[in-house]
Amino acid sequence: MLFYSWWKRACVLGVVLCGALVASGNLFSQEQRAALPPFLDALLHRVVLGLDLEGGIHILMEIEREAIWQQRLEDSLLALRKELRDNKIALAASPKLTRAQDGQSIALSLKGEERQGEQKQQEQKQQGQEQYEAARKTLRAFARQWGFDAKELSKRDGEDERQNKQQAWQQHWSLSLSEATKQELLSSALQHTIEILRRRIDESGTREPLIQRQGAARVLVEIPGVRDPEQVKALLGKTAKLTFHLLDERVLDEGRVSPDSVRLPSYERDIDGNPESYYILRRRAYVSGEHLLDAQTVFEDNRPVVSFRFDARGARRFGRVTRENVGKVLAVVLDKSVISAPRIQSPILGGSGVITGDFSVEEANELALLLRAGALPAPLEILEERTVGPGLGRDSVRSGKRAALIGFLLVLCFMVVRYRLFGLFAATALSVNLVLILAVLSILGATLTLPGIAGIVLTTGMAVDANVLVFERIREESRAGGSLLANIEAGYRRAIATIVDSNITTLIAAIILFAFGSGPVRGFAVTLSVGIATSLFTAVMLTRMLVGWWFRSSRAPKVTI
Repeated sequence: MLFYSWWKRACVLGVVLCGALVASGNLFSQEQRAALPPFLDALLHRVVLGLDLEGGIHILMEIEREAIWQQRLEDSLLALRKELRDNKIALAASPKLTRAQDGQSIALSLKGEERQGEQKQQEQKQQGQEQYEAARKTLRAFARQWGFDAKELSKRDGEDERQNKQQAWQQHWSLSLSEATKQELLSSALQHTIEILRRRIDESGTREPLIQRQGAARVLVEIPGVRDPEQVKALLGKTAKLTFHLLDERVLDEGRVSPDSVRLPSYERDIDGNPESYYILRRRAYVSGEHLLDAQTVFEDNRPVVSFRFDARGARRFGRVTRENVGKVLAVVLDKSVISAPRIQSPILGGSGVITGDFSVEEANELALLLRAGALPAPLEILEERTVGPGLGRDSVRSGKRAALIGFLLVLCFMVVRYRLFGLFAATALSVNLVLILAVLSILGATLTLPGIAGIVLTTGMAVDANVLVFERIREESRAGGSLLANIEAGYRRAIATIVDSNITTLIAAIILFAFGSGPVRGFAVTLSVGIATSLFTAVMLTRMLVGWWFRSSRAPKVTI
């Protein structure tokens, strides 16, 4: 039991060497790592320092729920009109969004065919009833598909008399989003928001952000090492929703705005910050930014513009729109502002184009970054903002290193004085344990905070508990007599159950802290859990192998413990 086979020794040494290699990544700066070969840089990892160690920005944001539900209602309006047209159901009035007690809803009225003669009244009555039921069935099916609660309203006063004179029937409906649909939309939007925020931060060159969900509609963002908090807030707060709309030329001809149109301001502003002009656009977005593959800043006539490229589906849509609307104005809309409105000179079939405007180089770069990262599903409101200076972090790191070093040296001295040669084996295992903790934290990408350093210091003291139990067992066996080899094997064999039980109970407590804690508490739980796992490996597997090597090489009949 004391002596390992060759493959067990290879496994133990392999774990130690791999841990040392991964942990060595913390010794290199970013500039030094950039000069390393790609395969070596991929193997090296760094521990992520939290805000209390490196400084940075802490932002708590909340997604605007009403905007999510408003977008769903607007999308469903277009689909509803198409559904009614396909089923040949007439509208008494254009559907519209109304403010209800539980939020917004869609109000619409359906009507039957007008009567043409009294001689066909019975036949028309039967046909009207069939149309009435078909309209109800169609609307309820649409409501189920889109997650609405459909409510048929009672008839208004005097409507029966009007129906006898003008039409066969009329229905009034109110469609509101169900609670289940709202929660599903909110959860999906929040998950999408976290992904978009992470891409934006990564695109800006900032690394190792902490982005996590807080509650039902909040997102916590912690970015260490931030030098310009205002730029980060501007980057995270923009929705960056890009769409392409045709100019509604019917307004120019008929002097009115149809329900399928929308009035949007221009991106350019005057001195007072007001839009310089307004555009009346078709409400339908023919192409959206979700089909963008890439966006980059380029220069045309010494002016910065943003070039973009669509995926295959977006390229087909863009090509069809430009081919069918040559000579018309295609507006580029960003966050409900028209940033460019060029006239289509010829079909654009390559799936790429440029966005022109009065951009500075910084604005063009920021727009390209936002388009590459994608649009947020809804605007974000900043609820809390804190900036942590790096001075506190440097002091904390210095104090943490000093505490860990002093604790390590004190434990090492105690083990050597108490257990002599076996104490040196325990000290070696303790050093390897610290390296493995650092390696595992680097691989996991866990954020190291002050409580995390406290967990490492605590683990340093706990890591030798297993060795103390083994060595005391060996002492007891030595007092009873027997050979040294038999005493060592009995000590490890009898202590292993106690070692496992004591560490499992501590690990359960750490798991509970991680599951129900947050922030610093979870950081402490992570380092404690990792330390327990690595200490079991080093205190049992590694020290046993070291003792076996020593015994095989020295063949000492007796040793003082």
